[in-house]
Amino acid sequence: MTAAARTRLDRVRASVGIASLALQQIEDDLSTDDVDQEELAAILRELIEDTDPPGGFLASVAQLLTAAARRAERIEPDRDGDASCPLHEAAALITDDVGQRLLWAARALHPQGDS
Repeated sequence: MTAAARTRLDRVRASVGIASLALQQIEDDLSTDDVDQEELAAILRELIEDTDPPGGFLASVAQLLTAAARRAERIEPDRDGDASCPLHEAAALITDDVGQRLLWAARALHPQGDS
């Protein structure tokens, strides 16, 4: 592994660590007894409708997986899709299935929060 690749991998590890800590904070908030249905709905919406990255946190994860799939398409042996297809499918599941299910749950908890 080259020095540049090690540096890249170190950056990815650090970023994943930061994301993991952030997700742990959200999980800790969700486990408190004072979270009501309106607040839980707002938290679920925030995962999808975050104002920073377009489309929210889940869309950002899907975009990351799509970028990895595109790179895999260029470097995978035999260009047979063994690596890239599962990555494309995972990205599609996040945006098509997971995101929609979070919206359904948020609406069931607090429909007035929909814009």
